[in-house]
Amino acid sequence: MGLALAPTSWSFLAWGALIPLWSGAAASGSVQRRLLLGALWGLGYYGLGLWWLTGIHPMTWMGVPWGASLAIAAFAWSAVALWGMVLGALWSFGLGFAFNPYLRLIWGPALWTALESLWSQSPLWWNSLALTQSPGQSALLQWTQFSGEATLTAALVFINGLWAEAFLAPSRRRRRWLLPWALIALLYGGGYLLSQRPLGDDPKSGIAVGIIQGNIPNEIKLYPQGLAQALAGYSRGYQDLVQQGAEAVLTPEGALPYFWESNLRESDLYQQLRRRGVPVWLGAYGYQGEDYTNSLFSLDGEGELISRYDKVKRVPLGEYVPLSGLIGRWVSRLSPLKAQMVAGDQEQVFETPFGAAAVTLCYESAFSDYLRGQIRRGALFILSSANNAHYSAAMPAQHHGLDVLRAIENDRWLARAANTGYSALISPRGETLWISDLNRYQLYLGQIYPRESLTPYVRWGNWLTPALLIGAGFGWLAALRQRSRLL
Repeated sequence: MGLALAPTSWSFLAWGALIPLWSGAAASGSVQRRLLLGALWGLGYYGLGLWWLTGIHPMTWMGVPWGASLAIAAFAWSAVALWGMVLGALWSFGLGFAFNPYLRLIWGPALWTALESLWSQSPLWWNSLALTQSPGQSALLQWTQFSGEATLTAALVFINGLWAEAFLAPSRRRRRWLLPWALIALLYGGGYLLSQRPLGDDPKSGIAVGIIQGNIPNEIKLYPQGLAQALAGYSRGYQDLVQQGAEAVLTPEGALPYFWESNLRESDLYQQLRRRGVPVWLGAYGYQGEDYTNSLFSLDGEGELISRYDKVKRVPLGEYVPLSGLIGRWVSRLSPLKAQMVAGDQEQVFETPFGAAAVTLCYESAFSDYLRGQIRRGALFILSSANNAHYSAAMPAQHHGLDVLRAIENDRWLARAANTGYSALISPRGETLWISDLNRYQLYLGQIYPRESLTPYVRWGNWLTPALLIGAGFGWLAALRQRSRLL
């Protein structure tokens, strides 16, 4: 299942990678064995899928000693791998209590989507099973419009369950092979039809958005060399994109690594903005009282602040220390932070000259429900701004997959600027119209269109999980009633 994730993207493996766990959990009467099987499976999927976390080492550029840097990287990866192991173990443990195949086929998807929904409320969330199909399987991804990632996750678990039950019942295996193939064909065929629906955007409403990929390595970003390179690169990029016809310019997260209120007005970028009159969405740091925020600032053509978005979903240990009030003294030893960033308001709205936009800063792309909330508050398009410079190529590849999911779920155009890649322009059908190279300074000018449509997912959220749990409840009652009759 881990190999089904980007960058390997062997998506077909996801349709069978759960068979061993399902079969083992269903056949085993031992609670300890089920827990062990689930934990090992979880370690395989989440440990391999998030191995790129170790790429934060070395952090000597932040002044962290080499040994401490290695310890931080090992702790970060171990934490997410352990969290994934717990999810796998709980699912395997729970599936074992369903005592017939029909009940397992209802309970298995219900339990998995419920656990994913619960896990996504934690700060250690990243990859649902649905991410194994993104960005490559665009037809399948269309189903996420109905109930978000849970739609595709439930389908994957259900079809894996059908295969597993066919193996567990050899006498009826031949007949049971047909249904999963038919369902896979239905998912692809129906998804393809959904992907072919015309967007219906008014050509006159298009916004020519310029994207700057600054390519400032983290090793120099916080030092005078990096700051000089950033100021020159973003100023030149802004000027070139405006000359090409840009009506707005998007920069990456932390494009200018300082407090914009006190330093921006003296910069060449600000002078270019005042001279050329084209709005910019600028990544920088902001003040919130005596604390500071990781923010995206919406500046109009006069250089005045229209709105700002302060990052809500911060990176544990990278932007804040979890539970700092309780165990902060111990945990802070594993963090290079000298000060913590504070979270933005959950209900904030990012205004632009073209209407409200939904914003996702780096890590926030993993939290689908938070972005959905911004769409419900009137956002007409999505701006994704990220750094990603200190990870391997696997991380930006998966991050791109998350943004493709977010564009489809919310039926919105998405423009993405990343420091070192991947920057991209994504349509509401999940088509990547442009994607940058990694570790290269690049500019791009493309069209996005404001949209007001609301998908079933935006309207009702993840309604599928409670529906599956209710269905599983009725399944339990029916199975228990039948069992009592037999006894």
